[in-house]
Amino acid sequence: MNDRLIRSLAKALVLLALPIAVPAQTPQQAATLAIAGQPDQVPLVQINGKSYVDVESLARIVHGSIQFKGNQTILALPASTSTAAPSAQAKKPPQLSEGFLSAEIEELAVIREWRAAIVYAVQANSPVTESWVGGLRRSAENRLTLATAAATTEPDNNAAALLHNEFTNMQQMSDQFLALHAKSSYTSPNSFDNNPLDQKILSCAQALASMAATKQFQDEPSCH
Repeated sequence: MNDRLIRSLAKALVLLALPIAVPAQTPQQAATLAIAGQPDQVPLVQINGKSYVDVESLARIVHGSIQFKGNQTILALPASTSTAAPSAQAKKPPQLSEGFLSAEIEELAVIREWRAAIVYAVQANSPVTESWVGGLRRSAENRLTLATAAATTEPDNNAAALLHNEFTNMQQMSDQFLALHAKSSYTSPNSFDNNPLDQKILSCAQALASMAATKQFQDEPSCH
């Protein structure tokens, strides 16, 4: 119930309820008072063109309480929580757009495939060459372009910047393994153990995936 509406009604109706001493010969007309959103009604009497209601009945239908102190009547209204929800909703941060989220997920999938291919090649002692790495890099670059174009809001743009950093880090690691293979035909399968750049890529990918799940942007140090 709107608290302001209740207080305005209560103030008016209490004032109307006070003049209880009226001439016996004054015409009276029975009616009822109802408050929007409340199922209860109370009797309303019209006397000389004015409306009167029993203040105790009024307290009941507005779920308030009434106290009598000498010649003073005090009507206490319940605290209203109806305005809390809109305020909380207004403070809710904007979500990532559906268009950007779809493009972001596709880009993360390509980066994951790119990394997995390099990891598999190194652990299987297979050559890491530009002939196949280049195709994965170009695919990830194209997906990144689409994700950047799909960013239409501030949260989208912030997330797109992190996604771009993830691509850059993945390209840097890919270039490192290409350089290692150019120097030697053998690359240690343990090259990914305690690899700071690889750990950064994995942490950033996980953070971006979490943002996609919650649809909320949150800055992530590993993506910088």
